[in-house]
Amino acid sequence: MGKVSKGIKCSAESCVNPAVRSVPIDQAREAGIRTSSTQRRIYLCESHYKALKKARRKEERLERWRWASQG
Repeated sequence: MGKVSKGIKCSAESCVNPAVRSVPIDQAREAGIRTSSTQRRIYLCESHYKALKKARRKEERLERWRWASQG
């Protein structure tokens, strides 16, 4: 049984919603999510996870364009 299923709160600053996913802290910092955690993984609520996915999607699209233009 993990921490999310036990009912841990979102790790983002000033958020008190229950977490739905855990992600590496590096991904969250790249997406611009502010946390006060110093652990390796952070826990995100549904809205913060959605913002993370949106930012990651943009970065992945740019990476694909970079690789396509090199070929």
